[in-house]
Amino acid sequence: MSDRTSWDQYFMRIAQIVAERATCTRAKIGSVIVKDKNIIATGYNGSPAGHPHCTEVGCLIYVSRDPDGEEEENCFRTIHAEINAIAQAAKHGVSIEGADIYVTASPCYHCLKTIMNTGITRVIYAKPYKIHRIAELLAHSPLHMTQVEG
Repeated sequence: MSDRTSWDQYFMRIAQIVAERATCTRAKIGSVIVKDKNIIATGYNGSPAGHPHCTEVGCLIYVSRDPDGEEEENCFRTIHAEINAIAQAAKHGVSIEGADIYVTASPCYHCLKTIMNTGITRVIYAKPYKIHRIAELLAHSPLHMTQVEG
């Protein structure tokens, strides 16, 4: 039996380090996109490059309501970690089809829709975040989601 860290634990720990760069005051989330055991992009939640961050000027909170009437607060200023990692790969012309994404919290509904359209095949997350909201979306997708501790 080996004490060696598994690949999933290894990449999740890296996502946790990436999360330390987050500038969202409400949640520090990090993500790492991995293909063939190689990191191809990372992302954390924060403002677009060159714009003020929540840590500097505060959040721009808005309240939305899902179709079931449940209210949710979000920030206009912040781009989620998953979207930032996907954007980084696109900016550098790197294909993420067939890749895995490691995220320190399970994706929100909007991030999951984006992940599904990129060709990423597996989402590995550390902490569950409103899993009930994405259950139906996952039911109609070949995407695999797995919880892994860092």
